[in-house]
Amino acid sequence: MFPSRYSVITLSLFTFLIFPTKSTPIYSSHVCTNSSKYQPNTTFQTNLNLLLSSLSSNATKPNHFYKTSIGNETPNAVKGLFLCRGDTLTTTCQDCVTAASKDLKRRCRFDKEAIIWYDVCTVRYSSNYLNNIVPSVDLSDSKSVAQEDRTRFNELLARLLNDVATKAANSAEEKFATGEVKFTRSVTLYGLVQCTPELSLFDCIMCLRSAIASVPNCCDGKQGTRVLLPSCNIRYELYSFYNSTDTVTPPVLQSPPSGTCLLGAVSEIDGKRGKSNVSIVIAVVVPSVVAVTLFIIGCLFLRKRARKKYNSFNQDSSSIWRKDLIDLECLQFDLAQVETATNYFSDENKIGRGGFGVVYKGILPNGYEIAVKRLSLTSTQGIVEFKNEAFLVTKLQHRNLVRLLGFCLEGHEKMLVYEYIMNKSLDRYLFDPAKQRELDWSRRYKIIVGIARGILYLHEDSQLKIIHRDLKASNVLLDENMNPKISDFGIAKIFPTDQTQVNTERIVGTYGYISPEYAMRGQFSVKSDVFSFGVLVLEIVSGKKNTDLNQWNHANDLLNYVWKKWSEQKPLELLDPTLQGSSYSRNEVMRCIHMGLLCVQENPNDRPSMETVELMLNSYSVTLSLPRQPPYFLRRRTPDNIEYEIDYNQSTTACSFPWSVDEEPITEVYPR
Repeated sequence: MFPSRYSVITLSLFTFLIFPTKSTPIYSSHVCTNSSKYQPNTTFQTNLNLLLSSLSSNATKPNHFYKTSIGNETPNAVKGLFLCRGDTLTTTCQDCVTAASKDLKRRCRFDKEAIIWYDVCTVRYSSNYLNNIVPSVDLSDSKSVAQEDRTRFNELLARLLNDVATKAANSAEEKFATGEVKFTRSVTLYGLVQCTPELSLFDCIMCLRSAIASVPNCCDGKQGTRVLLPSCNIRYELYSFYNSTDTVTPPVLQSPPSGTCLLGAVSEIDGKRGKSNVSIVIAVVVPSVVAVTLFIIGCLFLRKRARKKYNSFNQDSSSIWRKDLIDLECLQFDLAQVETATNYFSDENKIGRGGFGVVYKGILPNGYEIAVKRLSLTSTQGIVEFKNEAFLVTKLQHRNLVRLLGFCLEGHEKMLVYEYIMNKSLDRYLFDPAKQRELDWSRRYKIIVGIARGILYLHEDSQLKIIHRDLKASNVLLDENMNPKISDFGIAKIFPTDQTQVNTERIVGTYGYISPEYAMRGQFSVKSDVFSFGVLVLEIVSGKKNTDLNQWNHANDLLNYVWKKWSEQKPLELLDPTLQGSSYSRNEVMRCIHMGLLCVQENPNDRPSMETVELMLNSYSVTLSLPRQPPYFLRRRTPDNIEYEIDYNQSTTACSFPWSVDEEPITEVYPR
């Protein structure tokens, strides 16, 4: 009896090994847009069921991607696609798409737009255009790399992800690539990136750039991370999580064509293919020798090419800037491409002008809208500022900062290419009587919060500690949803992390916004930006410009006018008259005025940090200290300019008031 039972167990184990069980797809995340709903038992639901069934039945496609639509009429039409990881088997892909399709209907019940990510596949559908869904999901390993190894780990990770992203973007079909690099002798770092095959080279590059740029913000030092976007995704781990025999592994040291890489980084990436030891020796050692030789030749070639191409920068003695621009070479636009996009810089395409030159709107061949900042030959923003802005903005990724797409440097032309922001700058609305009414209080408060988040990112959360130094209404752009995006980093400075204040003899910025210690003594710090932010907040609340000399009654500028009303216990009289008859939160308005006064204190130490400012805006539990009178600006006007002097002999004694805006967290809304 025992031998018979033993035989059955043995046979069962043998069968299990020969015919492995089907693995269950692993759910990662999903997003239901909730923007619009469909009713049950309608034509749209029928079309959606047909669409998801079609995706499942077509999940055996060799390129792991399929896109289709059901229905022709707009209310009932539905579009959808799936994307499977490039290293999966077709059976695994089909199982994943089938499971994801069923799960998506359950999780996003009656939603007309939705997306779901599984470990090896993505499924999404939309009633309109698929590019309307723009969520981003960060999934990171809870374990972190040791602090002493974090710098080296981050450097290796950046080079690895940029290299495999470059390879994926340049691949003609799958737009998928993997790679690996040694972290220690016994530990290997593995990376994987993928775009939907329908994306163009440019769109794939931009999508992957966005995903890679989010890693330092969400998952700094984490041993593993996945960034999931609708049209691309990236992943890295300290273990092999993909099938190396089925992956498209990037060449070890092949330089990508000009203009097609992401950040121009070169890393040592190895591709494994599970061969015998002899094959590995032959496959690795021989190509490595050849690769090293080609690498040296390539470096010499690129160095010579860079010197020739950027000879206009030879006057700058800083070798680090030359290196930075060479690293950014892959973000360069051809002059002909920019000329075509802007209709050869026609007057009809002009959207702005400043001391640096003119800003033009442009449209790339793929329909992507851009803004081109073209520096004039007589621009006050010279070569240093140009390099500064190009270098800094590529390293800054935040929803409240304008996004740099690239630059053009050819002959005497120096141009920066940005994403196009539809509603242009805040000052066009804030100080224009005809447009002020478009900024109701809820929008103004949203703008204040967004600007605060952007500055906080620059000061605390970005890879570099940045002082903007020129924060003002004209340097805040508004997108189609009136979300603020801080722009113009030409005079921004990288701030030493071990210092609290820096001295300079070159005072730059806009008078009326720069802090007194910077204007008079050349001392700037993060509190300099806080001062500018305070001025901007008071402008947004009042709808008045700080430097308008003709609008203040018995006051010299906006700051002292605000202080006058505050001292008279009439702060609500500061509110923009266009808002007086509309709905607004009394507590929010008073809190913004209170916070604005704290930000423009004469002593930098009395000003709150941007971290505290964000808490003030988002929580009524934070108690605000009593402000002191802001610096007093004496003006002497001449036909050519306005000069500012600061009177430091004024009284700065704090005043006590019988009322406080912090006592009640209740929001009072005034009727229309």
